[in-house]
Amino acid sequence: MENGKNVVSLDKIPRWIDVENGLSLDEENGDASFCNPYFGDPLTSVSGADAVGNGMASRFPVDREVNEKIYIWRGSPWNLDVDAVVNSTNENLDDAHSSPGLHAAAGPDLADECAMLGGCRTGMAKITNAYNLPARRVIHTVGPKYAVKYHTAAENALSHCYRSCLERLIESGLQSIAMDCLYTEAKNYPREPAAHVALRTIRRFLDKQKDELTAVVFCTTTGFDTEIYKRLLPLYFPRDKHEEEVAISKLPAELWDENGETVIDERKIRIKPLPKKASKDPPQAPVDVPVSNVGLVRRNSSHLASYLDPAFMSISKDPDQRRKEQWDKNVEVRRGWNWAKFLGFGDLAGPSLTPSEEYTLHSSYLSKAISLNLSDIADMKIVYRGGVDSEGRPVMVVVGAHFLRRCLDLERFIFYVVKEFEPLIQKPYSIIYIHSAASLQLIPDLGWMRRLQQILGRKHQQNLHALYVLHPNLHLRASILALEWFVDNVVWKKAVYVDRLLQLFRYVPRDQLTIPDFVFQHDLEVNGGKGLIVDPGKNHVQQQT
Repeated sequence: MENGKNVVSLDKIPRWIDVENGLSLDEENGDASFCNPYFGDPLTSVSGADAVGNGMASRFPVDREVNEKIYIWRGSPWNLDVDAVVNSTNENLDDAHSSPGLHAAAGPDLADECAMLGGCRTGMAKITNAYNLPARRVIHTVGPKYAVKYHTAAENALSHCYRSCLERLIESGLQSIAMDCLYTEAKNYPREPAAHVALRTIRRFLDKQKDELTAVVFCTTTGFDTEIYKRLLPLYFPRDKHEEEVAISKLPAELWDENGETVIDERKIRIKPLPKKASKDPPQAPVDVPVSNVGLVRRNSSHLASYLDPAFMSISKDPDQRRKEQWDKNVEVRRGWNWAKFLGFGDLAGPSLTPSEEYTLHSSYLSKAISLNLSDIADMKIVYRGGVDSEGRPVMVVVGAHFLRRCLDLERFIFYVVKEFEPLIQKPYSIIYIHSAASLQLIPDLGWMRRLQQILGRKHQQNLHALYVLHPNLHLRASILALEWFVDNVVWKKAVYVDRLLQLFRYVPRDQLTIPDFVFQHDLEVNGGKGLIVDPGKNHVQQQT
């Protein structure tokens, strides 16, 4: 490489097992948050009941030998002195669709060699020289396009990308590799699901081939990607029993094969033995058949089943048929009398989602939200961050009157909510809903609220500490009761009704909140000024003396 002073060797990159000892990335790396022994992830807030793992065996047990080979780097992979770096590209291997900065750093000779390779298929990998890079080789791979409908196929194709890169590395006699995030924004692959695929695929590969590799460097170029890897690495590469037990409680039941690819149970062939036929003939002793005549005897034998695995000859109920039956049930529900819509609560008759479906839905919305400019929604001040409550939990503020008067595009509002809530829902947090001067009509209806609950996912449900409802009226209380009964009996049970601002400040200190002026005026009108002095100019409330 021409600018040798920028070359970074492996001994300057933090190892996963060393991070817990207080080592941090260097200043050029720009990520001081690695100083935290556990990266500030949910591992530190898991309840004792969850951490036990219910006696289940770990799918990713502690393996120090594997962990010693894992490195973390925040910055450009093209400066790393490793055997190979990975380039995420398209089927034509052209420089316009390659990972940013690669061809500029490697020089024009790399593009010339790529043009002679004849392209590359999705999920596969090809290797070239690295030219001006400090690395010896560049491994090129083609990631899949993502669609929610075909998310399993995309997961397995992405898993094959990582595995193919490692296979090309070993075939070339190399031992260290730096891997950037292989998904691309153009292909719409959600970041966090992609990180899960990367980590479990590489862990499964190292379980079988750890003697062939000396280092795998996970490279991130954005703070968002770095934060994702901070949270997920302990699940697949636990460093101690605590992290291993947490991984048991956090990860779903075993859905992956030995390579880390997703296995859908309903797509497996269900087999069972053939029914036995009653035979009047006495059982015959087996006859030894010459090897050269085995095929002929099998073809001519009337007892063909005796030479075949009878279990292969029978398949249980067709998964497509089961799916059709489920669809028919959902249609029947929708065609039935929708009492919730009749009562004005909205459409609550839709089918419920499985945890994996909720996770995929949330990831899809989050990926889209990150790519959108939602400044117009932010300016409405419907949802915004507060400080912390009396016990140090972060607070999100929702102003009902602003929503009802200003918000028209509900879909864009959902994207904004998902984006704003994402950093908070990773740990316990609180919500303040200000209903002061809001319309009596609940807009949107409970059907929309149910959909928003599904999109926010189960982390929101589990980590929400309390929902403080300021200035509730009778209609709102009835609506929250309906939400508790028909939408989510976990989240809405956490509602705490607050009639006065001073009562709210017991839960959340006044200096931690930015409250619109009309809320103070509404509080004065509703409570008749008893015990309160209101200064809208300073947004200050104090008790009368």
